[in-house]
Amino acid sequence: MTFPVIGMVGGGQLARMTHEAGIPLGIRFKLLSDTPQDSAAQVARDVVVGDYRDLDTLRAFARGCDVITFDHEHVPTGHLRALEAEGIPVRPGPDALVHAQDKGVMRARLSEIGVPCPRHRIVADPADVMRFAREGAAREGAAREGAAREGEAREGEGRPVVLKTVRGGYDGKGVWVVSSEAEAAEPFRAGVPVLAEEKVDYVRELAANVVRSPHGQAVAYPVVESIQVDGVCDTVIAPAPGLSPELSAHAQEMALAIAGELGVIGHLAVELFETRDGRVLVNELAMRPHNSGHWTQDGAVTSQFANHLRAVLDLPLGDPRPRAPWTVMANVLGGDYPDMYQGYLHCMARDPRLKIHMYGKDVKPGRKVGHVNTYGDDLADVRERAAHAAAYLRGTITE
Repeated sequence: MTFPVIGMVGGGQLARMTHEAGIPLGIRFKLLSDTPQDSAAQVARDVVVGDYRDLDTLRAFARGCDVITFDHEHVPTGHLRALEAEGIPVRPGPDALVHAQDKGVMRARLSEIGVPCPRHRIVADPADVMRFAREGAAREGAAREGAAREGEAREGEGRPVVLKTVRGGYDGKGVWVVSSEAEAAEPFRAGVPVLAEEKVDYVRELAANVVRSPHGQAVAYPVVESIQVDGVCDTVIAPAPGLSPELSAHAQEMALAIAGELGVIGHLAVELFETRDGRVLVNELAMRPHNSGHWTQDGAVTSQFANHLRAVLDLPLGDPRPRAPWTVMANVLGGDYPDMYQGYLHCMARDPRLKIHMYGKDVKPGRKVGHVNTYGDDLADVRERAAHAAAYLRGTITE
């Protein structure tokens, strides 16, 4: 029997962990990586170093691959359509992937299919941002009927608005919270379209992770709470504590509906706001394995990485149910202590159930270089173990 070859575009940690999930299945990997030092390039056997933005490079890389998938969403959709026209399966396909590439396209499509989102629109310049702010004030009844133009302007000034470049941006990059026309100038300097969104009054951030295969089978993981620090995911708690069964089921159903409507093949992460009035609003989409699903490596019967592989190969999907009542993932960020291996002795001795996942990256302050997973019956204990291990490996604490 000839086992399939998966072509993975991107050599980051997501590719590294997806490759790891394919090893027990005998799945072969071919990797298109930016450099030989990338996280996945260190462990994959068949590595092509090249630029994913070059169509000829993509064509040459795709030869001999049974399917193409990604550890990021940045490959031009026109290039992917060219591969599909040449008979190469691309999963997720460009018609789906564009919704994770372009926030403006994503917001328009989700609104069209009735998915609840923050109030939003594309804005032309800083003055238009203030008009957007005033529209929000008027909708909430903050602007009095018949108010003078100067009064309306004062209503807009000081009202926070979230601005996002429609393409690119991650871990807080490409996102601004502004309250004045002067503050709104920065996002427009890049010369790309800017999306304005209302600043949602939310209780916490959630994520609904689902996987869908070409023949329409789909599975949903438990909805998780995602805790951000300075725009970067710090901790994920599975399942989200205190989330009502009704709201949890609603979030899962919404994520499955989005996957079906957009034609997603593979893993889809739907990042959500839980509002103070008991609703969930869609914040972002990611069509690949996602940080909010790393807990599944040790906390679910089938990890997000294994199920992504199964989906892109159109194999039956695995069980997404959790193995323990609680699993907590904590990201390990680089700090001023580069030799993280020295921390293994303490962390492993202190917590024999701890699972450490490192990405083979050089340690730089604030850079995601790994994560830890803990699990158990007592949430407070599980959270403390994860936080302690992540902080010790970073060098924030020493005992």
